[in-house]
Amino acid sequence: MKVLVVDDDVNILRLYKEELEEEGYQVLTSSTGEEGMSIFEKENPDVVTLDILMPDIDGITLLRKMKEKRPDTPVIMSTAYDYRDDFAVWASEAYIVKSSDLDELKRVIKTLAK
Repeated sequence: MKVLVVDDDVNILRLYKEELEEEGYQVLTSSTGEEGMSIFEKENPDVVTLDILMPDIDGITLLRKMKEKRPDTPVIMSTAYDYRDDFAVWASEAYIVKSSDLDELKRVIKTLAK
């Protein structure tokens, strides 16, 4: 199963990649929204984790673009800030607050993979 992680924080990319690969996932990473969209179109990931605040394209705009292309691909919004009151994030399948403890993320990915 392929997981695409889009986040402008290289430490988050490294952590997610390492932890998710230990769980047996093939992990694709991108540090920009533009590159993330390109990988999304080419690689057809099974699940996407998407940061909201990025320098080139914000995650909410990227979420909309991804859902237009492939509405059935589950997207997990992953952010250090609370955007749950922003209706735009409701188009995602899940919303998690970033943490060095990835148990919640792993649980959500397993649930969405079924």
